[in-house]
Amino acid sequence: MPTIQIDEKEYDLDQLSEEAKAQLASLQFVDAELQRLNAQAAVLQTARLAYSNALNAVLAEQQPSN
Repeated sequence: MPTIQIDEKEYDLDQLSEEAKAQLASLQFVDAELQRLNAQAAVLQTARLAYSNALNAVLAEQQPSN
């Protein structure tokens, strides 16, 4: 009997209604999408930092020396 814990209460998956199973599937999908988007955001933030550092290096090279 597979179970799932929701709000500190355990439920037997086989005993859930079809509507509850559908809501659970939607919740799991949204959680997975949020996790994917958070990972993508981390990659983009890393890329942004790299581009910013590269831009600063190029700009520093273009500064006229006194």
